[in-house]
Amino acid sequence: MERIKEAVDYGVIGVLLLMSIIALTVAIERWMFFRSINLSLYKNKKVLEVELTKHIHLIATIGSNAPYIGLLGTVLGIMLTFYDIGTEGYADPQKIMTGLALALKATAAGLLVAIPSVILYNLLLRKVKVLLSLWEAEYGETKDK
Repeated sequence: MERIKEAVDYGVIGVLLLMSIIALTVAIERWMFFRSINLSLYKNKKVLEVELTKHIHLIATIGSNAPYIGLLGTVLGIMLTFYDIGTEGYADPQKIMTGLALALKATAAGLLVAIPSVILYNLLLRKVKVLLSLWEAEYGETKDK
């Protein structure tokens, strides 16, 4: 049973770690793109908007789903703790508290992935809006046709 607990624990934490790496990679790539973009190359606002928002939906998806992945780990951890209690026939408070603490670690990890992801998404979305406004101010309707 201990192996199953470790697989659940490492599996959930591993998925959350992968999600955080993806969110951070996309955020860095987008930030570098925003810093190097030449707005004068875009003749159409919609094309510019598509280029600016490319892949940032991944950050939003990660930010909104990471808490659920963490919660899944917590639920599985609690289920396995109760299963252990049921199969052993007695309740050792130390084992129960240790199992529950380890289960809650998954929720904490999910939040640690979600909160920065949502912040990064909002920062990048704000930068998209600023760049689109700058393009409109500079080129407006003349390049839109």
